[in-house]
Amino acid sequence: MFSGIVAGLGSIKSIKENDDIVSISITAPKNFGKNLKKGASVSVDGVCLTAKNSKSDTIKFDVIGETLARSTLGNLTKGQKVNLERSITANTEIGGHLMSGHIHNVAKILSVNTSENSTDMKISIPKGIGKYILEKGYIGINGCSLTVGKVSKSNFNIHLIPETLKVTNLSLLEKKQFVNIELDQNTVSIVDTVERILSR
Repeated sequence: MFSGIVAGLGSIKSIKENDDIVSISITAPKNFGKNLKKGASVSVDGVCLTAKNSKSDTIKFDVIGETLARSTLGNLTKGQKVNLERSITANTEIGGHLMSGHIHNVAKILSVNTSENSTDMKISIPKGIGKYILEKGYIGINGCSLTVGKVSKSNFNIHLIPETLKVTNLSLLEKKQFVNIELDQNTVSIVDTVERILSR
C-alpha cells in the first residue's frame, strides 16, 4: 500500500525488452533506495512494481505485458521522469489517501492552465469509471493523491499547488499526454454496494 505522497522523481536509466516482459532501471533520488530490500514494492507513476535489487539508488524492475497495456509504463522513454514512492509501514504518516498501485485506466489531459499560484488540469474520464469520480473525492494521478475538483460527464478537474508541482512530474505534463488513474477504493466499494442494494 502507498499513501500517494510522492517521495521524489526518478529518471529512466534503461529499458530492455525480454520476450513478454520489459526490464527497466530507474535512477532514484539519493537515499531513496536505502534499506530497500529485494522484492519490496515501489510505486512508479502510481504503478506498484517489485524491486529486483536491494540497497541501491538504481532500482531495477520487470514489468509484465498486462501492466504495460493498462498503464503509461508501456510508453516510457530513456531519461523520462517518474514519480516514486516506497510502500508504507505501520509508522508512515498517511498524508494523502491509501492507494494500492493498481491502475484502473489511463486518461488524456485535455487542458493545462497555469497561474502564479496554481495549475488547473482538465482530464478526460475513461469509459465506465465516471460514477466513481466525485467532486471533493480522492483520486490517484501518476501515484499522487489528489482531490477532485469540478466534474462533468466527460471530464474532471484537479488543482495543483506549487509544492505538488515541485516534487512530482505533474509539472511536466502537457495537453494530449496520458496519466495513470487509480480510483479511491472506498468510493468504488460504496458506489457498488449502493447500486447492488438499490437493484434488489
